[in-house]
Amino acid sequence: MELSGKIINQLQEVSGNSKSGNAWRKQEYIIETGGQYPKKVCVAIWGDKIDQFALKVGEQVTLGIDVESREYNGRWYTEVKAYKVDRTGASSGPASSMPEVDTFYSESEEDKLPF
Repeated sequence: MELSGKIINQLQEVSGNSKSGNAWRKQEYIIETGGQYPKKVCVAIWGDKIDQFALKVGEQVTLGIDVESREYNGRWYTEVKAYKVDRTGASSGPASSMPEVDTFYSESEEDKLPF
């Protein structure tokens, strides 16, 4: 599934240790969708992806998400987890730093391929 919108808030990072002793980290962001009736969705990013994605408030993003629910003491809890980020705003990261290429043709003899 995909979710597109603007990051309007970043919540405090939460971390701890699992029952088996493994360390974990979770960062949550509030995304506001566009359209006539905008919705606000809390999206979680886990582990190393927090640093890899490096999301900032104000960015326009399209997220690849998984929605998962689990039961605890008779209540159901739902979490939206992001596994992929595409930046759709003006600052699209490394892609915007690519040089402009207007032609692949070169008039010099050195650039011609032998076949």
